[in-house]
Formats: sequence, C-alpha cells, structure tokens
Amino acid sequence: MSHQDWLLVRTRLFGTAAAAGVVAGGLAVLGLTVVRPLDFASTQTFAVGALVLGFGVLGWSGSVLAGRGVESLQAYLDADTDWTEADSRRAMTRVSGFGVGVMVGVVVTTVAIG
Repeated sequence: MSHQDWLLVRTRLFGTAAAAGVVAGGLAVLGLTVVRPLDFASTQTFAVGALVLGFGVLGWSGSVLAGRGVESLQAYLDADTDWTEADSRRAMTRVSGFGVGVMVGVVVTTVAIG
C-alpha cells in the first residue's frame, strides 16, 4: 500500500467518525436546550466530546505501547481472541474522530442557534 493510499484510508476512517460526531453533537445540544439553557447544553455536550476524544487518544497510545505484548500473551496462553494492535488502533481512531466531531457539532450548533 502506498503512502497516499494509507493516508486516504486513515483520513476516511477518522472523517466518517467525525461526521457522525458532528451530527450527534448538534442533536445533543438541540435536545438539551429543550430542558436547559443553551450555555449549559453546549458546555456539557462539549465536555462529553472532549472526554470521548481523550479516551480515544489514551486508548490509541495504549494500543501502540502494549499491543505487541498483549498479542504475545494471547499466543503464549493460547487464548485466541482475535484482538490485534491494528484493530485496536483503528477503533481508537474512530472513537477520537467521533469526539472531535461532537465538539465541532456543538460549536457549529451553538453559533447557529445562539
């Protein structure tokens, strides 16, 4: 796989999760403004998006640091769970993208209705 293909795949992985996060963040702000003021809704939803982003970044780095060790441990214990470092990194990239998307969706929605 060429460098450009690799980058395209990773960008698509992150971008689709971010797009879903934008929609979810916007809907969350709109939903919360029914029962709470806009500043509360946007602050709380943005904080949740930041929490999801942080979890994704932490999980990604943990996959990189411990991934080969976990794979070796699974082989040693003969516990074939189909978990791989690459799959974990892909999952955490999606989680991070979703968190970024939620934060962007909150900002766009807050500006649009505020």
